[in-house]
Amino acid sequence: MDCPLCESSETYLFVQMHGRDFWRCTMCKLAFVDPTYFLDADEELSRYAHHENDPKDMRYRQWLAQVSDVLLPKLSAHSQGLDFGSGPGPTLSLMMVEAGHEVAIYDPFFAPDEAVFEQTYDFITCTETAEHFNHPRREFERLNKCLRVGGWLGIMTQILDDDDRFANWWYVRDETHVAFYKIETMAWIADWLGWQMEVPSKNVILFQKMERDA
Repeated sequence: MDCPLCESSETYLFVQMHGRDFWRCTMCKLAFVDPTYFLDADEELSRYAHHENDPKDMRYRQWLAQVSDVLLPKLSAHSQGLDFGSGPGPTLSLMMVEAGHEVAIYDPFFAPDEAVFEQTYDFITCTETAEHFNHPRREFERLNKCLRVGGWLGIMTQILDDDDRFANWWYVRDETHVAFYKIETMAWIADWLGWQMEVPSKNVILFQKMERDA
């Protein structure tokens, strides 16, 4: 079972539970679900349709502010951004617009216009989305391609910080969650793509795209 992030064959069956097999990569430390257990598109959409993402919900805004509060001070005025995985009720994009920035949205189910990937951006947000990546390598390559040099990517996902708790971790019970990242995984991504990484809080990672050496 090759790792869907670093493509290493150095993987092993990590745990079997909740009717799914979870694998672990020894190279990048990603834990991932056997593709046999991926939901089909209709099943996945039906789960997301029940998400209550209301832009008027102040608690939801406060939760998303974990990303916006640390990202906004790093941006120049009137920056251009992309909210990748905006969900059924785009909210973080609205918050960034309210702060004076221009934001496009993309979601494979609710805003599927891939024309957004023909542009590049000063910042990209990806909140509670990376855990849904069936093909994380492909998605991070796409994000890298769309991010301008010097630009910022803000990721929010639950970081796996204790393997011993994995079996009882609420995050793995969601069948749409298929990729689980340790902080070492995020560091591997940064090294692979030549990004600088900051960890402003437990489940928020900021990456800055740097100029590659010729």
